[in-house]
Amino acid sequence: MSDDHEQTRLDELAGETAGGSDPERDLAETVELGVALLAHAEDGTLSLAEAVDRIETITTDPAVTREILDTAELRGVIDREEGVVRPRSGAFVRFERDVVRREGEFTCRRCGASLSTGYFVQFDVAEHGPFGPSCVRKITGRE
Repeated sequence: MSDDHEQTRLDELAGETAGGSDPERDLAETVELGVALLAHAEDGTLSLAEAVDRIETITTDPAVTREILDTAELRGVIDREEGVVRPRSGAFVRFERDVVRREGEFTCRRCGASLSTGYFVQFDVAEHGPFGPSCVRKITGRE
C-alpha cells in the first residue's frame, strides 16, 4: 500500500470516530467501543449479520468490523461459529443508569431518522449514540 493511500485510509478512519487527531488512537477507541457494544449485548445468540448491523453504528469499514469481532473473540467477550455470535460477558446496559436522554436535533446512528430526543449509551470506554428509542433497544438486544 502506498504511503499516500495509507494516510488517506487513516484519515477516513479518524473521520468515523470521535474526531480525535491521532488516527491510531481513534482506531483503538473504535475497536474498544465495538467490543464494549458486543459485551453488553443481551441476546443469547446473534447471527453474524445482526452483530455486524450493530457494529455498523460505530464503523462501516469492513476491516475495522473484522478487527472488532476478532478482538472480542480473543478476549472471550463472544464466541463465533458458523455465522453465529454468542455474547459471553453477561454484561448488560442498565437503561436507568447507562442511557442518557438529551433533547436537541439528532440523527439516529442506526436508522438515520431525525430525532428531537437522542439516547446515548454510556460505556466505560466511550459514549455511543444518538439513537431513537427503539434503535437503542435494538442495539442492546432488548428488542
